[in-house]
Amino acid sequence: MEPSPDSAARGRSDFLGSLNEAQRRAVELAAAGGDAGPLLVIAGAGSGKTNTLAHLVAQLLLNGADPRRILLLTFSRRAAREMTRRAERIAAAAIGTGAAGAALDWAGTFHGIGARLLRDHAHAIGIDPAFTIHDREDSADLMNLVRHELGFSNLPRRFPMKGTCLAIYSRTVNSEAALEDVLAAAFPWCAEWEEELRSLFAAYVEAKQRQNVLDYDDLLLYWAQMVAEPAIAAEVGGQFDHLLVDEYQDTNSLQASILKAMKPDGCGLTVVGDDAQSIYSFRSATVRNILDFPTAFAQQGRVVTLDRNYRSTQPILAAANAVIGLARERFTKNLWTERTSGERPRLVSVRDEAGQADFVVAKVLESREGGIPLKAQAVLFRASHHSGPLEVELTRRNIPFVKFGGLKFLEAAHIKDVLSILRWAENPRDRVTGFRVLQLLPGIGPANAAKAVDAAGSAGDALKALTAFAPPARAAADWPAFIGLMADLQRAGWPAEIERARRWYEPHLDRLYEDAALRRADILQLEQIAAGYGSREKFLTELTLDPPDATSDEAGVPLRDEDYLILSTIHSAKGQEWTSVFVLNAVDGCIPSDLGTGTTEDLEEERRLLYVAMTRAKDDLHLVMPQRFFTHGQAARGDRHVYAARTRFIPDAILQAFELSAWPRASAAPGSEGARQGPAVDIRERMRAMWR
Repeated sequence: MEPSPDSAARGRSDFLGSLNEAQRRAVELAAAGGDAGPLLVIAGAGSGKTNTLAHLVAQLLLNGADPRRILLLTFSRRAAREMTRRAERIAAAAIGTGAAGAALDWAGTFHGIGARLLRDHAHAIGIDPAFTIHDREDSADLMNLVRHELGFSNLPRRFPMKGTCLAIYSRTVNSEAALEDVLAAAFPWCAEWEEELRSLFAAYVEAKQRQNVLDYDDLLLYWAQMVAEPAIAAEVGGQFDHLLVDEYQDTNSLQASILKAMKPDGCGLTVVGDDAQSIYSFRSATVRNILDFPTAFAQQGRVVTLDRNYRSTQPILAAANAVIGLARERFTKNLWTERTSGERPRLVSVRDEAGQADFVVAKVLESREGGIPLKAQAVLFRASHHSGPLEVELTRRNIPFVKFGGLKFLEAAHIKDVLSILRWAENPRDRVTGFRVLQLLPGIGPANAAKAVDAAGSAGDALKALTAFAPPARAAADWPAFIGLMADLQRAGWPAEIERARRWYEPHLDRLYEDAALRRADILQLEQIAAGYGSREKFLTELTLDPPDATSDEAGVPLRDEDYLILSTIHSAKGQEWTSVFVLNAVDGCIPSDLGTGTTEDLEEERRLLYVAMTRAKDDLHLVMPQRFFTHGQAARGDRHVYAARTRFIPDAILQAFELSAWPRASAAPGSEGARQGPAVDIRERMRAMWR
C-alpha cells in the first residue's frame, strides 16, 4: 500500500526531528545545493557525526537526488556500507518503504573509488584497465627487487632497507612534497642517499608500468594526475552533483588536491571531520586540510560546529576541553552534554610500571565485580610496547584480553599464497606475484622462479610459455599439475577458480606449515568471501583495499572466555568508546613521545592524541602516571631509573579539572614506610603456595 500524500508530507516534516539544532542546520545547508560554497561540518567527539551524515544522505534522496550522482568517500568500505544502509533506512521510514530508490552506486574508500574511476577512464589516460593492485608487502618486495637490480644491496655502506624505501616513496607521493624535504623532515638518516633513492623510485615506477600493476599510492596519484587535466576533471567531477567526505581530518595533501580539482568552486562539496582528532601524520595525513578548508576553494566555505556530546559525562568533557583548549591552532568548540556526574577524571600516581600494571588490574577487576564487563573497559597507550608489563600481569592473573594491531588477514603467508595464484592468473606480467607462486613448488628456488616469471611476462601467451618451460628435475613431477591449475584458472569461471586454487594448494599447505589445519580454515573463509563477488578482478581489488581480520590470528579474540579486556594503541582506538578507560604513561616522554617533540606540528599532534584518548571514555577515566622508569638493560645491575614528570599537556592551570590520587593507598598505620608500601612481591607466600 502506497503512503498517502498527507502521510508523506508529515514524514518529510518530521524527518529531521531526531536531530539537534546544529545537526539539523548542517543537513539543511548541505542538502540545499545550488551555488552555495563548500560546507565544513566540525563534528566533535561523540557528537553524532555518523547519524548526521546518514540523515544528510537520506535528505538528498528525499529531495529527489539521483543516488548514482552522489559520491560518498569514507576511510573504510565497512563505513560506506553502514552509512548507505542507515541513510536508506531513514529515508524509507520518512515516506514509506522503497522511497529511497536505488542504492548509492558511488560509496566507498578513496582508494576503492580511485581504482574504479581509473578503470573507467583507463584508455583516456593511457593505462591498461586490467591492472592489478599490489598490497604493501608486494610493493615492498618489488621495491627490493628493483633495489637489488640497481646494485644498491651490494654497496660498501648500508643502503636503506625495502620497507624504509617504500615508506619514503609513499610519504613523498601522498604529501606532494619534494624528496629532499621528506628526507629532511622524516628520514634524516637517509638524506645522504637522495640521488640513489631518486633513481630507485624512477626504476620502481617503470617496473610497475611494465608489469601493469599499481600500488596503493598509485590509486590516488593516478587519480590526481587524471583530474589535473581540466577536460577530464570536468567530466569526472560532472558525474556527481554531491560529493561527501567523512573523517576529512585524516586526508592527505593528494586527496585534498583531488577534491579541489573535481569541485574547484566547492559547490556540492561537504566534508565532515574534527581538527582535534587529526592524529595520522605518520600516514601523511595533514591537519592543514581541515584547518584551511574554508578558504581553499573559489567560494568561501561555510562552517557548522557539532559540539553536543552524547558519549561522555560533563566532567570528562570539561577535562578534555581544557587539554585541547591549549592547542596552538584549532576551530573553537567546547563539547558539552546533559550527562552529569560528580566524578572528575583521575590522575593517578604510581611508583613505576609494575605498580601501574597492578593498579590497572585491580581497578579492572573491581569494575567487573561492579557490573562493568571487561569488554566495556579499555586500556589505551601511545606506543605498543607501553603495555608490556600489563600484558604480563594480565596473563599471570588469567585475565583474557585482546590487543589491537595484530596480524591482518592478508598479511598471513597462506592467504597471500592463494591470492598470489589468482593475481598471477589475472596478470601474468606481475613479476613479484609470479615469483612467490612458483616458489610454492618443491624444487624451484629463486633462480628458476625468476627464469619462469620472465618467460611468462615477456610472452604473448603466458600459459604457452609456462608449458614450454623446462623446470628443474626436482620440480618435474609437480609441474604438470601446476600447468593444469593455470589453464583451469583461465576457463573455470568465478568463483570456481578459487576452489580450484585451494584444491591445488592444500597439499603444499601441509608441506609448508605445521599448523596447516588452522590455516586451512582461513582459506575456506577466503573462499566463502569470494562467493560474494561477481568476478576475480573485483574480488582481488576490493579485498586488497579493505582486508578483513584473520580468524587464526593469535592477536584475535580469546576463545576461552566470552569476555575480555581491550588493550589498544590510541591510534587504533579512534572512533571507539568504552564505559571505563585507562590511559597508561601519562608522562612526558610517553605522551608526548620523545619522538613527537621535534617540531611544533609534532607536539600539537601529540596533544590531539591525548584528547582522542580521553574522549573515548563514557563514565570513568583514569590517567596513570608512573613516577619512575627503570633504565633499559640496567635492572639486573640494581635500582637504575629515571624520574618522570606529568605530561606537559596537563599543566597546573587546568589541574582543577582532575582528581589527584596515588596508588597504592596509604595503610592505617601512618609513619610506617613498610606499612604504607609493603613488598612489591611476597616471594615467601609464593614458595608456600607451591606445595598447597
